[in-house]
Amino acid sequence: IYDIAFKPDGTQLLVATGNKIIVYDPTDGTLVQTLRAHKDTVYCLGYSKDGLWAPEQKSVNKHKISNRITCCSWTSDGQYLALGLFSGVISIRSKLGEEKIKIERPGGSLSPVWSLKWNHKDDTNDVLTVCDWGQTLSFYHLNGKQIGKDAKLDYDPCAVQYYDQGKYLVVGGSNKKTCLYSKEGYFLGVISDSSSGWVWCIACKPDSNVVVVGHQDGTITCHLVTFQTVHGLYRDCYAFRQNLTNVVVQRLNSDIKHIDLDEDDGSKLTIKCNDLVKRISVYKDKLAVQLSDRIVIYQHETKDGESKYVPVNKILKKFECNLLVVCSENIILCQESKLSCFSMDGEKQRDWSLEANIRYIKVIGGPSGREGMLLGLKNGQVLQIFVDNPFPIEMLKIKSSIRCLDLSMNRTKLAIICDNSTCHVYDIESKELLFEEVNANSVAWNTQNEDMLCYSGKGHLGIKAAGFPSQQRRMNGFVVGYCGSRIFCLHVHAMRAVDVPQSAPMYQYLDRQMYEEAYQIACLGVTESDWHNLSQKALEDLNFNVAKKAFTRIRNLRYLELVQSIEDRQKRGENKTDLFMGDIHAYRSEFAEAAKYYKKAGHSQKAVDMYTDLRMFELAKEYVETTDPSERKQLMAKQANWAKNTNEPREAAKMYLAAGENLKALDIIGENGWTDMLMDVARKLDKADRESLTKCAYYLKQLQQYAYCAEVFNKMGDRKAHILLQVEIKNWDEAFALVEKHPEFKDDVYVPYAQWLAENDKFEEAQKAFHKAGRISDALHVLEQLTENAVNECRFNDAGYYYWMLSMQCLDIAAERTPKKVEMLKKFKKYQKLAEIYYVYHSIQRYTDEPFTSHLPEALFNIARFLLHCISGSTAPRGVSKVATLYALAKQSRSLGAYKLSRFAYDKLHTLKLPMRFQDLIDLGSVTIRSKPYHDSEDLQPMCYRCSTTNPLLNAQGSSCINCHQPFVYSFSSFEVLPLVEFTLEDGISDEEACRLIDSSSKPPRSDEWKDNDRDAQSLQMDVVEEDPFTARLLTFEGGGDYVPVVVNRVVLRSLSRGDVFIRRWAAPLRFQYFKNLMPEVAVAMCDSCFQMFHADDYELMVLQKQCCPFCRKVSDAHED
Repeated sequence: IYDIAFKPDGTQLLVATGNKIIVYDPTDGTLVQTLRAHKDTVYCLGYSKDGLWAPEQKSVNKHKISNRITCCSWTSDGQYLALGLFSGVISIRSKLGEEKIKIERPGGSLSPVWSLKWNHKDDTNDVLTVCDWGQTLSFYHLNGKQIGKDAKLDYDPCAVQYYDQGKYLVVGGSNKKTCLYSKEGYFLGVISDSSSGWVWCIACKPDSNVVVVGHQDGTITCHLVTFQTVHGLYRDCYAFRQNLTNVVVQRLNSDIKHIDLDEDDGSKLTIKCNDLVKRISVYKDKLAVQLSDRIVIYQHETKDGESKYVPVNKILKKFECNLLVVCSENIILCQESKLSCFSMDGEKQRDWSLEANIRYIKVIGGPSGREGMLLGLKNGQVLQIFVDNPFPIEMLKIKSSIRCLDLSMNRTKLAIICDNSTCHVYDIESKELLFEEVNANSVAWNTQNEDMLCYSGKGHLGIKAAGFPSQQRRMNGFVVGYCGSRIFCLHVHAMRAVDVPQSAPMYQYLDRQMYEEAYQIACLGVTESDWHNLSQKALEDLNFNVAKKAFTRIRNLRYLELVQSIEDRQKRGENKTDLFMGDIHAYRSEFAEAAKYYKKAGHSQKAVDMYTDLRMFELAKEYVETTDPSERKQLMAKQANWAKNTNEPREAAKMYLAAGENLKALDIIGENGWTDMLMDVARKLDKADRESLTKCAYYLKQLQQYAYCAEVFNKMGDRKAHILLQVEIKNWDEAFALVEKHPEFKDDVYVPYAQWLAENDKFEEAQKAFHKAGRISDALHVLEQLTENAVNECRFNDAGYYYWMLSMQCLDIAAERTPKKVEMLKKFKKYQKLAEIYYVYHSIQRYTDEPFTSHLPEALFNIARFLLHCISGSTAPRGVSKVATLYALAKQSRSLGAYKLSRFAYDKLHTLKLPMRFQDLIDLGSVTIRSKPYHDSEDLQPMCYRCSTTNPLLNAQGSSCINCHQPFVYSFSSFEVLPLVEFTLEDGISDEEACRLIDSSSKPPRSDEWKDNDRDAQSLQMDVVEEDPFTARLLTFEGGGDYVPVVVNRVVLRSLSRGDVFIRRWAAPLRFQYFKNLMPEVAVAMCDSCFQMFHADDYELMVLQKQCCPFCRKVSDAHED
């Protein structure tokens, strides 16, 4: 047989023999067909995966080779071809045939390369394995560099193949054997040893453990290769063999749930032994590994956070044994029925010869150097041996051979598996058989619970707790360990850590009310719901110790508080179990049961409180024991509160009303705006319930139901609240009507009314309202603010009016005989003067700022003169410009022929700071006035009607006569001097008496007209001089002296004509002012409000134009009519 090849899918086996290729079925060896494709001997064959030499080539290229080719191999990616030559040379070529690397072997032609093979496709680097007849096994990189040293063979290799996806090498040759090597070249064992001649070719079936060998004599042998599992376990530390030469250590209680013994990962500690690993044993931190010719002892160390096993001892001896056990200071070897104990240095310490072969050994721990072991013998004996004791101790004996055994956590129970697959559990002390389980091939006690064990067999896993029936589940493999809720199971080449909830055994304990044991089982590992059930069951049976621990485990703080509460109550001497059960059922939301327990315990009120808190008011009423209406009302109030919180406000309001909680009901009704319901409640309420009625009125006002609100206030008899309501809604007419009936609330109406007027820019009305309310200071403040604003805004006519109002306000204050009487009178005179000044300046300002004026030149001339007389000798009021006044006077004086006065005005202007808009005009006027004569027209000069003295146009003494100092009285329209002379009363004559005397005057009016007489004739009497007492008193002064007023007595008063006398009837404390018109033909009119004098015709015209007095703005009687 020159060559053998498998089809890539493993369904066909091709054999090259002679000039034929024979196809077999590898499953049963039957002949499929024979191929005759060559005329000569077929030495080599291969099954292509794609069927082409190279897909990009259309034809096969041929290349000349200098020497005979003995073998060839493609890389896994098909890019490179390695050729082995008879000359001992290896040629690595590309797929196009070009030689890339040439490797010359040391033996040359004496060591022909007879077999070579590239490594498996899963490896990252391409490695070429070479066998030559120099009896060496070598490895090379793709670049031609050798890997390691040559491995010496004791035969001529003829064939080499990779096995098990490249993990191993299979080599055959002249020794007639098929040998297994590691992929690094370490010898592992012999697969086959045949007498059929040399092994000429080898083929490994893809994805299988089948190896087919072709021999020199034409024999084909098929071999099934299996590896024994070599491993060791101590608690959760598991060590196993990997790839026959490595030892891997894994902690089974880590998060790794599945361990493949043939694969590696980063969570394992791997020890490379570079030799065949025969036995493994692990104990605590010790690891013993038996290799082909030695035993190596490792110790676990952790340094700088890195965990590793370090070799500490080597026993350089070749041992033949069935079992290997390591202890802290000893190595135990088992060979059939003999046990040998060695020190870590390899020195034999003692032997034990037993009656039968040893089937199972387990180290059960103990002091260092004195550990104990359990031995299971083939004759059914169970022995205990201590390392330092040569005498074994028989624990018990069964009839059948022992396959497996284990000791419980507290060493009180022993589990034995016998050859008939039965698990026997014995009490060690009494040797009593506790129970048996069938169909078991392995067993393990739980390392954390004395009563828990598990066993496996026939595809099932059984978990048993104490004497309870076992719980079965499907699982393949052998149980090797049981820690907590995790079971370690070995199945073929994989160790699995299976998490098994301990729910079933826990419930078995619960059913028998064994709560402490159930809690111990739960601690091994159960679900959250199992913990909950355990805690609830323990709580229900009042086992508070277990319940508390279980609730703590699941972090149920709510139930922990309940348990703590019950325990505290028990400490205080409370021992009513029914009451405790009621609380427990209430916490479980089992309210019906809780209520029954409460009633049984005599605490029906707790049931009422519970149902009330749950808003189950109908059920709560069933447990109300008394007939006390207050208690039922309280329950209804709580029901109403719940209805409110659940968005049923109407029902809540009705319930509150029924419970007598009127205020809460009204809050709900008002917040929801139910006006009709609110009024129904208000009308039903007793008027003595003022708090509830007040709440009704409050919400009605918020809902803008003012009529209903007023009805409620009237029902309460709260007049003030009714008035304040009308004030708040600005219903002033109704408020005034109420104030007329109840004047004691005058301030509550007029003050807000005045404020409202002020806010709505009705300041004059506001001032009057403040005054009417008696808030004088507020009235003055409003006027002062109005005046200031008018001046700032250059509304001087309004400023004059407001100052007049201020003066009259001050006079009213002085009339009240307050301590500020003198001050108020001074302010009266000041404000009167300012009122006249601003009234007059209004015309000047309009003349200077506006292009047109309604005033005649003579009026402007007189206005300017009057204003200058008022402000001469003092600082001009704010806003009044002397420049504008002098400028107006200068222009009007020039136009009327008062050139001297005009020149005087221009000269005065040059002494002032002039605005730019007047600068050129004044300069021009100053120059042109020089061309005019330096005198004033005599027609313009005013005459004093008392002393008939002609006065200059400007008088340094002011608006009075230069001779008699009689003050001039001006018409407040044209500002001409009126023929009026002021007179005063003689001492002892009051204003009332004077008015009465004047009114009683019967002096006939003077007439210079023709009159009829009795003789049918007309007569005219002229130049009749009548003696006038008043005229006689006009000249009672001395020229150049101080002003002496005209003083009249009762006789004079009787002689005065009422039509010639004008009386300024000032309010107290001022006296009246009296004026006599010396020229009755000049009609004079006086405003009866501000007492300013006018020419009658001018006054009537202005009243017709403005419908009021131009100074005080009082509407005339005629206009009112």
